[in-house]
Amino acid sequence: MTFAELMTYEDVLKRVKRKKHLLFGNGFSMSYDKDIFSYNALSNFIEKTGDPLITQLFEKLNTKNFEVIMQQLDNFCEIADIFSQDKTIVEKIKVVSEQLKNSLIDAVKELHPEHVFKMPEAQSLSCDRFLQEYLGNDGYVFSTNYDLLPYWVLMRNHAKNAIDGFGRDLLTDIESGTYVPKEDLEYSELRWGKHKDEQNIYYLHGTLPIFDDGILIVKEEYDTEHYLLENVKSKIDNKEYPIFVTAGNGKEKLSHIMHNKYLTFCYDQLSNIEGSLITFGFNFGDYDTHIIDAINIATKHGMKIKEKLWSVYIGVFSDDDLKHILEIEKKFKCKVTPYNARTANIWNS
Repeated sequence: MTFAELMTYEDVLKRVKRKKHLLFGNGFSMSYDKDIFSYNALSNFIEKTGDPLITQLFEKLNTKNFEVIMQQLDNFCEIADIFSQDKTIVEKIKVVSEQLKNSLIDAVKELHPEHVFKMPEAQSLSCDRFLQEYLGNDGYVFSTNYDLLPYWVLMRNHAKNAIDGFGRDLLTDIESGTYVPKEDLEYSELRWGKHKDEQNIYYLHGTLPIFDDGILIVKEEYDTEHYLLENVKSKIDNKEYPIFVTAGNGKEKLSHIMHNKYLTFCYDQLSNIEGSLITFGFNFGDYDTHIIDAINIATKHGMKIKEKLWSVYIGVFSDDDLKHILEIEKKFKCKVTPYNARTANIWNS
Protein backbone atom coordinates (compact mmCIF):
# COMPACT_ATOMS: atom_id res chain seq x y z
CA MET A 1 0.00 0.00 0.00
CA THR A 2 1.28 3.49 -0.89
CA PHE A 3 0.05 6.95 0.05
CA ALA A 4 -1.27 7.47 -3.48
CA GLU A 5 -3.49 4.39 -3.13
CA LEU A 6 -5.23 5.49 0.07
CA MET A 7 -8.94 6.20 0.21
CA THR A 8 -10.11 9.79 0.58
CA TYR A 9 -11.87 11.28 3.58
CA GLU A 10 -15.15 11.21 1.63
CA ASP A 11 -14.60 7.52 0.94
CA VAL A 12 -14.28 6.95 4.68
CA LEU A 13 -17.58 8.73 5.39
CA LYS A 14 -19.32 6.61 2.75
CA ARG A 15 -17.85 3.39 4.13
CA VAL A 16 -18.71 3.95 7.80
CA LYS A 17 -22.23 2.70 8.48
CA ARG A 18 -22.09 2.64 12.27
CA LYS A 19 -22.00 5.61 14.62
CA LYS A 20 -18.82 7.59 14.02
CA HIS A 21 -16.65 9.70 16.30
CA LEU A 22 -13.77 12.11 15.68
CA LEU A 23 -10.38 12.33 17.37
CA PHE A 24 -8.10 15.17 16.28
CA GLY A 25 -4.66 16.33 17.34
CA ASN A 26 -2.27 19.14 16.51
CA GLY A 27 -2.61 18.52 12.77
CA PHE A 28 -6.13 19.96 13.02
CA SER A 29 -4.77 23.32 14.21
CA MET A 30 -1.71 23.21 11.95
CA SER A 31 -3.98 22.79 8.94
CA TYR A 32 -5.53 26.13 9.97
CA ASP A 33 -2.17 27.89 10.41
CA LYS A 34 1.11 25.98 10.79
CA ASP A 35 2.98 29.23 11.51
CA ILE A 36 1.09 29.53 14.78
CA PHE A 37 0.37 26.01 15.94
CA SER A 38 3.44 23.97 15.02
CA TYR A 39 5.96 22.84 17.63
CA ASN A 40 8.57 24.92 15.80
CA ALA A 41 6.50 28.08 16.19
CA LEU A 42 5.93 27.43 19.89
CA SER A 43 9.55 26.53 20.64
CA ASN A 44 10.86 29.53 18.66
CA PHE A 45 8.62 31.81 20.72
CA ILE A 46 9.86 30.27 23.97
CA GLU A 47 13.52 30.55 22.94
CA LYS A 48 13.03 34.25 22.17
CA THR A 49 11.78 34.89 25.71
CA GLY A 50 15.37 34.55 26.86
CA ASP A 51 14.98 32.09 29.74
CA PRO A 52 18.57 30.71 29.89
CA LEU A 53 17.58 27.35 31.36
CA ILE A 54 14.93 26.69 28.73
CA THR A 55 17.23 27.86 25.94
CA GLN A 56 19.96 25.47 27.13
CA LEU A 57 17.46 22.61 27.20
CA PHE A 58 16.50 23.11 23.56
CA GLU A 59 20.17 23.38 22.58
CA LYS A 60 21.45 20.35 24.53
CA LEU A 61 18.60 18.01 23.63
CA ASN A 62 18.58 19.27 20.03
CA THR A 63 14.81 18.98 19.61
CA LYS A 64 11.77 21.21 19.51
CA ASN A 65 9.43 18.42 20.56
CA PHE A 66 8.07 19.27 24.00
CA GLU A 67 7.08 15.68 24.71
CA VAL A 68 10.67 14.52 24.18
CA ILE A 69 12.02 17.25 26.46
CA MET A 70 9.47 16.55 29.20
CA GLN A 71 10.30 12.84 28.98
CA GLN A 72 14.03 13.56 29.24
CA LEU A 73 13.43 15.69 32.34
CA ASP A 74 11.44 12.86 33.91
CA ASN A 75 14.29 10.49 33.13
CA PHE A 76 16.83 12.88 34.67
CA CYS A 77 14.71 13.03 37.82
CA GLU A 78 14.67 9.25 38.16
CA ILE A 79 18.42 8.93 37.59
CA ALA A 80 19.29 11.78 39.95
CA ASP A 81 17.02 10.35 42.63
CA ILE A 82 18.94 7.06 42.52
CA PHE A 83 22.54 8.14 42.01
CA SER A 84 22.98 11.70 43.20
CA GLN A 85 24.01 12.53 46.73
CA ASP A 86 22.60 16.01 46.25
CA LYS A 87 18.86 15.56 46.76
CA THR A 88 18.17 19.15 45.71
CA ILE A 89 18.94 18.20 42.08
CA VAL A 90 15.58 16.46 41.66
CA GLU A 91 13.77 19.55 42.90
CA LYS A 92 15.78 21.75 40.53
CA ILE A 93 14.81 19.53 37.59
CA LYS A 94 11.17 19.67 38.64
CA VAL A 95 11.37 23.46 38.72
CA VAL A 96 12.73 23.51 35.16
CA SER A 97 9.98 21.10 34.07
CA GLU A 98 7.35 23.41 35.56
CA GLN A 99 8.99 26.41 33.88
CA LEU A 100 8.82 24.65 30.52
CA LYS A 101 5.14 23.76 31.01
CA ASN A 102 4.27 27.36 31.90
CA SER A 103 6.34 28.62 28.96
CA LEU A 104 4.33 26.37 26.65
CA ILE A 105 1.08 27.78 28.02
CA ASP A 106 2.41 31.32 27.56
CA ALA A 107 3.46 30.53 23.98
CA VAL A 108 0.06 29.13 23.06
CA LYS A 109 -1.82 32.13 24.41
CA GLU A 110 0.57 34.71 22.93
CA LEU A 111 0.68 33.19 19.45
CA HIS A 112 -3.04 32.44 19.38
CA PRO A 113 -5.31 34.60 17.18
CA GLU A 114 -6.70 37.41 19.31
CA HIS A 115 -10.40 36.62 18.95
CA VAL A 116 -12.93 34.55 17.06
CA PHE A 117 -13.47 37.13 14.30
CA LYS A 118 -9.82 36.88 13.25
CA MET A 119 -10.92 33.61 11.66
CA PRO A 120 -12.33 34.18 8.14
CA GLU A 121 -16.03 33.39 7.80
CA ALA A 122 -15.46 30.82 5.04
CA GLN A 123 -13.03 28.87 7.22
CA SER A 124 -15.37 28.98 10.20
CA LEU A 125 -18.30 27.66 8.16
CA SER A 126 -16.19 24.94 6.56
CA CYS A 127 -14.89 23.68 9.89
CA ASP A 128 -18.39 23.73 11.35
CA ARG A 129 -19.59 21.48 8.53
CA PHE A 130 -16.69 19.13 9.24
CA LEU A 131 -17.54 18.90 12.98
CA GLN A 132 -21.27 18.59 12.35
CA GLU A 133 -20.65 15.34 10.47
CA TYR A 134 -20.12 13.91 13.97
CA LEU A 135 -22.05 16.14 16.38
CA GLY A 136 -25.08 16.16 14.10
CA ASN A 137 -25.18 12.37 13.99
CA ASP A 138 -24.94 11.52 17.72
CA GLY A 139 -21.16 11.20 17.55
CA TYR A 140 -18.49 12.48 19.90
CA VAL A 141 -15.59 14.84 19.18
CA PHE A 142 -12.31 14.33 21.08
CA SER A 143 -9.46 16.83 20.98
CA THR A 144 -5.93 16.68 22.38
CA ASN A 145 -5.31 20.34 21.46
CA TYR A 146 -5.03 23.30 23.81
CA ASP A 147 -6.26 26.08 21.52
CA LEU A 148 -9.65 27.73 21.05
CA LEU A 149 -10.25 26.92 17.37
CA PRO A 150 -13.01 24.26 17.72
CA TYR A 151 -14.70 26.21 20.53
CA TRP A 152 -14.67 29.38 18.43
CA VAL A 153 -16.09 27.61 15.37
CA LEU A 154 -18.96 26.04 17.29
CA MET A 155 -19.85 29.22 19.19
CA ARG A 156 -19.68 31.43 16.11
CA ASN A 157 -21.98 29.10 14.19
CA HIS A 158 -24.41 28.73 17.11
CA ALA A 159 -24.04 24.93 17.22
CA LYS A 160 -26.70 24.06 19.79
CA ASN A 161 -25.84 20.36 19.57
CA ALA A 162 -22.26 21.02 20.77
CA ILE A 163 -22.22 20.28 24.51
CA ASP A 164 -19.00 20.51 26.50
CA GLY A 165 -20.58 19.68 29.86
CA PHE A 166 -20.44 23.20 31.34
CA GLY A 167 -23.36 25.17 32.71
CA ARG A 168 -24.37 27.64 35.41
CA ASP A 169 -25.72 26.89 38.87
CA LEU A 170 -28.45 29.08 40.34
CA LEU A 171 -27.00 31.00 43.30
CA THR A 172 -30.13 32.88 44.36
CA ASP A 173 -32.02 31.19 47.20
CA ILE A 174 -35.50 30.54 45.83
CA GLU A 175 -36.41 27.88 48.38
CA SER A 176 -37.48 30.45 50.98
CA GLY A 177 -40.63 31.23 49.02
CA THR A 178 -39.70 34.87 48.48
CA TYR A 179 -40.44 35.95 44.93
CA VAL A 180 -37.38 36.97 42.93
CA PRO A 181 -37.84 38.47 39.45
CA LYS A 182 -36.18 36.48 36.69
CA GLU A 183 -33.88 39.35 35.80
CA ASP A 184 -32.59 39.47 39.40
CA LEU A 185 -31.63 35.81 39.66
CA GLU A 186 -27.89 35.26 40.15
CA TYR A 187 -25.98 32.45 38.48
CA SER A 188 -22.50 31.03 38.95
CA GLU A 189 -19.62 31.02 36.52
CA LEU A 190 -19.61 28.21 33.97
CA ARG A 191 -19.03 24.99 35.93
CA TRP A 192 -18.40 21.54 34.54
CA GLY A 193 -20.74 18.71 35.49
CA LYS A 194 -24.18 20.18 35.04
CA HIS A 195 -24.53 18.81 31.52
CA LYS A 196 -21.94 16.04 31.47
CA ASP A 197 -24.57 13.38 30.74
CA GLU A 198 -25.28 15.08 27.40
CA GLN A 199 -21.63 15.98 26.73
CA ASN A 200 -20.28 15.25 23.25
CA ILE A 201 -17.13 17.38 23.11
CA TYR A 202 -14.10 16.27 25.12
CA TYR A 203 -10.75 17.97 25.61
CA LEU A 204 -8.60 14.97 26.52
CA HIS A 205 -5.54 17.02 27.46
CA GLY A 206 -7.29 20.17 28.65
CA THR A 207 -7.58 23.49 26.82
CA LEU A 208 -6.94 27.21 27.33
CA PRO A 209 -10.29 28.30 28.87
CA ILE A 210 -10.73 25.37 31.31
CA PHE A 211 -9.36 25.78 34.84
CA ASP A 212 -9.32 23.61 37.97
CA ASP A 213 -9.82 25.82 41.03
CA GLY A 214 -9.18 22.95 43.44
CA ILE A 215 -12.86 22.16 43.96
CA LEU A 216 -14.64 22.97 40.71
CA ILE A 217 -13.75 22.77 37.04
CA VAL A 218 -14.67 26.15 35.57
CA LYS A 219 -14.59 27.63 32.08
CA GLU A 220 -13.48 31.17 31.37
CA GLU A 221 -15.82 33.11 29.09
CA TYR A 222 -16.38 36.33 27.21
CA ASP A 223 -17.76 39.35 28.99
CA THR A 224 -19.08 42.68 27.73
CA GLU A 225 -15.64 44.28 27.90
CA HIS A 226 -13.15 41.55 27.03
CA TYR A 227 -12.62 38.80 24.52
CA LEU A 228 -12.25 35.27 25.87
CA LEU A 229 -8.49 35.11 25.29
CA GLU A 230 -8.00 38.39 27.19
CA ASN A 231 -9.71 36.89 30.23
CA VAL A 232 -7.65 33.71 29.93
CA LYS A 233 -4.49 35.81 29.78
CA SER A 234 -5.54 37.72 32.90
CA LYS A 235 -5.94 34.49 34.85
CA ILE A 236 -2.56 33.19 33.66
CA ASP A 237 -0.91 36.50 34.55
CA ASN A 238 -2.41 35.97 38.01
CA LYS A 239 -0.62 32.58 38.18
CA GLU A 240 -3.83 30.63 37.55
CA TYR A 241 -3.09 28.08 34.86
CA PRO A 242 -5.51 26.20 32.60
CA ILE A 243 -5.73 22.42 32.59
CA PHE A 244 -2.87 21.29 30.31
CA VAL A 245 -1.48 17.75 30.05
CA THR A 246 2.17 18.36 29.17
CA ALA A 247 3.82 15.22 30.58
CA GLY A 248 6.32 13.31 28.46
CA ASN A 249 5.27 9.71 27.90
CA GLY A 250 1.84 8.11 27.77
CA LYS A 251 2.10 6.72 31.29
CA GLU A 252 2.81 10.15 32.77
CA LYS A 253 0.03 11.71 30.72
CA LEU A 254 -2.42 9.10 31.95
CA SER A 255 -1.33 9.74 35.54
CA HIS A 256 -2.04 13.44 35.08
CA ILE A 257 -5.41 12.63 33.52
CA MET A 258 -6.42 10.33 36.37
CA HIS A 259 -5.71 13.04 38.95
CA ASN A 260 -8.27 15.41 37.45
CA LYS A 261 -11.98 14.60 37.46
CA TYR A 262 -12.75 16.40 34.19
CA LEU A 263 -9.90 14.74 32.29
CA THR A 264 -10.74 11.35 33.77
CA PHE A 265 -14.33 11.66 32.59
CA CYS A 266 -13.20 12.58 29.05
CA TYR A 267 -10.77 9.66 28.95
CA ASP A 268 -13.43 7.25 30.18
CA GLN A 269 -15.78 8.43 27.43
CA LEU A 270 -13.13 7.72 24.79
CA SER A 271 -12.69 4.28 26.37
CA ASN A 272 -16.39 3.55 25.87
CA ILE A 273 -17.17 4.73 22.35
CA GLU A 274 -19.07 2.47 19.97
CA GLY A 275 -18.97 2.15 16.19
CA SER A 276 -16.03 3.74 14.36
CA LEU A 277 -13.40 6.33 15.23
CA ILE A 278 -11.98 8.66 12.58
CA THR A 279 -8.77 10.52 13.41
CA PHE A 280 -7.25 13.62 11.87
CA GLY A 281 -3.88 15.20 12.63
CA PHE A 282 -3.08 12.69 15.35
CA ASN A 283 -0.01 10.58 14.64
CA PHE A 284 -0.13 8.00 17.45
CA GLY A 285 3.50 8.64 18.35
CA ASP A 286 5.63 7.17 21.11
CA TYR A 287 3.97 9.49 23.62
CA ASP A 288 0.38 8.58 22.77
CA THR A 289 0.20 5.07 24.22
CA HIS A 290 -2.53 6.14 26.64
CA ILE A 291 -4.77 7.03 23.68
CA ILE A 292 -4.18 3.64 22.05
CA ASP A 293 -4.97 2.02 25.42
CA ALA A 294 -8.31 3.87 25.60
CA ILE A 295 -9.16 2.81 22.05
CA ASN A 296 -8.36 -0.81 22.88
CA ILE A 297 -10.54 -0.69 25.98
CA ALA A 298 -13.40 0.54 23.78
CA THR A 299 -13.01 -2.49 21.48
CA LYS A 300 -14.03 -4.75 24.39
CA HIS A 301 -11.65 -7.26 22.88
CA GLY A 302 -12.88 -10.83 23.05
CA MET A 303 -16.44 -9.87 23.97
CA LYS A 304 -19.14 -10.95 21.51
CA ILE A 305 -21.27 -7.81 21.64
CA LYS A 306 -22.33 -5.19 19.10
CA GLU A 307 -21.96 -2.19 21.41
CA LYS A 308 -18.23 -1.62 21.03
CA LEU A 309 -15.62 0.07 18.86
CA TRP A 310 -15.13 -1.87 15.65
CA SER A 311 -12.75 0.17 13.53
CA VAL A 312 -10.35 3.13 13.45
CA TYR A 313 -9.68 5.22 10.35
CA ILE A 314 -6.39 7.09 10.74
CA GLY A 315 -5.61 10.15 8.62
CA VAL A 316 -2.06 10.32 7.26
CA PHE A 317 -0.35 13.09 5.31
CA SER A 318 2.61 11.32 3.70
CA ASP A 319 4.29 8.01 2.92
CA ASP A 320 6.29 8.33 6.15
CA ASP A 321 3.08 8.76 8.13
CA LEU A 322 1.61 5.73 6.41
CA LYS A 323 4.70 3.65 7.12
CA HIS A 324 4.48 4.55 10.82
CA ILE A 325 0.81 3.55 11.07
CA LEU A 326 1.44 0.26 9.31
CA GLU A 327 4.29 -0.43 11.73
CA ILE A 328 2.12 0.11 14.82
CA GLU A 329 -1.09 -1.38 13.40
CA LYS A 330 -0.75 -4.49 15.58
CA LYS A 331 -0.98 -2.36 18.73
CA PHE A 332 -4.67 -1.84 18.01
CA LYS A 333 -7.27 -4.49 18.88
CA CYS A 334 -9.63 -3.44 16.11
CA LYS A 335 -9.43 -2.96 12.35
CA VAL A 336 -7.17 -0.05 11.34
CA THR A 337 -7.57 1.67 7.98
CA PRO A 338 -5.35 4.61 6.94
CA TYR A 339 -6.80 7.31 4.68
CA ASN A 340 -5.45 10.38 2.90
CA ALA A 341 -5.88 13.21 5.41
CA ARG A 342 -5.02 15.81 2.77
CA THR A 343 -8.45 15.20 1.23
CA ALA A 344 -10.28 16.34 4.38
CA ASN A 345 -10.70 20.02 3.52
CA ILE A 346 -11.52 21.20 7.04
CA TRP A 347 -10.70 24.87 6.64
CA ASN A 348 -11.75 25.53 3.04
CA SER A 349 -8.09 26.05 2.18
